[in-house]
Amino acid sequence: MKRYSIETVVGIFVVAGLICVGYMTIKLGKVSLFGQATYPLLARFTSVSGLRPGSSVEVYGIKVGTVTSLAIDNKSQMAIVGMEIGKGIAVYDDSMATIKTAGLIGDKYVKLDPGGAGALLRPGGMITQTSVTPDVEDLIGRYAFGEIGKGAEKPAQ
Repeated sequence: MKRYSIETVVGIFVVAGLICVGYMTIKLGKVSLFGQATYPLLARFTSVSGLRPGSSVEVYGIKVGTVTSLAIDNKSQMAIVGMEIGKGIAVYDDSMATIKTAGLIGDKYVKLDPGGAGALLRPGGMITQTSVTPDVEDLIGRYAFGEIGKGAEKPAQ
């Protein structure tokens, strides 16, 4: 009788452990069991230097999504950024996306201005109004080698 009660307790612990491992696998793997809580959007940039899959997408300083992919569009010769945006966030066709840097030399992220005057972008829609902030490292390098201000000098008369 005592042997069965010990086996039962061990069995309960094993089942509880497996449930915990399964839960953590789903949470850490970012797997959704009950449908998508996000929708895909694309944005076209001239440069995505420093941006990587997993980077944040922010609206008004609040994280609303993540960068999922980076690719090259051979027709337009531009970089295509794939993003997953939370379902509750409305993004319109007059929206603007900018690649920003968190801090002085921090990680890159996409800042999204959702717009509001146009029509809603459908899942998989393209954001065409984009800009890239100047790269701080590039500016420092140009300043260090004296390239900034060379074209702005007027010839002596």
